[in-house]
Amino acid sequence: MSSPKHEISSALAISHVEDHISSSSSSSSDSIKKSRRTSDNNMGIETAHNEHEAPVSSATSLPPSIASEETELPWSRVKRSLWMDAFSEFFGTFIMIMFGDGVVAQVVLSDGKKGDYQSISWGWGLGVMIAVYVGGKSGGHLNPAVTLASCMYRKFPWRKFPIYFMAQLLGAMTAAAVVYANYKSAFDLYEGGPGIRTVSGNHSTAGIFCTYPAAFMTKTGMFFSEYIASTILMFCLFAFADNGAGNLTPLLIFFLIFGIGACFGWETGYAINLARDFGPRLVSYMIGYGHEVWSAGGYYFWIPMVVPFFGTLTGGFLYDCFLYQGADSPVNTPYWGIPRLWQWKRSVWSNTYEKPETSKV
Repeated sequence: MSSPKHEISSALAISHVEDHISSSSSSSSDSIKKSRRTSDNNMGIETAHNEHEAPVSSATSLPPSIASEETELPWSRVKRSLWMDAFSEFFGTFIMIMFGDGVVAQVVLSDGKKGDYQSISWGWGLGVMIAVYVGGKSGGHLNPAVTLASCMYRKFPWRKFPIYFMAQLLGAMTAAAVVYANYKSAFDLYEGGPGIRTVSGNHSTAGIFCTYPAAFMTKTGMFFSEYIASTILMFCLFAFADNGAGNLTPLLIFFLIFGIGACFGWETGYAINLARDFGPRLVSYMIGYGHEVWSAGGYYFWIPMVVPFFGTLTGGFLYDCFLYQGADSPVNTPYWGIPRLWQWKRSVWSNTYEKPETSKV
């Protein structure tokens, strides 16, 4: 048995331990409560801060591309679509004819006092140069024959050809009508009175709108005059693009058109463009020049409509055959791509066709 003194000492020790445990427990409990109060206070501050923040709009929470599409104006969506190519070609061709027919009108109607043949070459060259800049968003073709050659040799989408064709034609017609309206008083004075419009004669003005051959030209001569000029045009255009002319291309085209006009323009007027010739010719017929706009020169009118296509296809072929190395040209495929002429399949002719993937599982 233990002594009373020892028992009292043990009881005191146990009591001290219990007090220590109770104190530790109480301290831990207070710490937890304090931590919770601090956390609650912080949450309260954050909640109050968030309540005073401006609400986030649904538009700004979307990706930039989706948000821009939702806020984009309807007309902007139209311009961003395939219509952009049509508008670009329309106004590019419009500017070209405004300068081209405009300079011819000034020279002819002033009876040579406000310019001469070189003025016409300068005017057409400047007009085409500025027009290529204006029509830059679509590539500035301005010529159905150039568009066709691009489809044949540079994988330009065939589905865009009719769009470009119509835009170029309508742009040329509109510009011809504007030039006529601007110079109408001069037309009346030069022709000898209102309503008098002639195709041939000393005071004829039909040549302001479209081209007519020189009197000595034969049908063969007419054909080759347009054919050679169109071939040179396309050959040089491919050369400019292949050699990285970039933003200097319109300036080079200015010199090209000026050179063609100065060197090959006398015989047939270097139309080299269906839209440039047929569009204004149709306007002149509507104005009142009569059937002679079609019959003049032994029904010459079809030559500037058809021959430029042969010329640009030949010019493109010659450049790709001897100088171009890109694989996108059919000329750089076996047998110069001639077998394609008998393979009327979408996978062969479509410039946007993608071969469907086949499962290998």
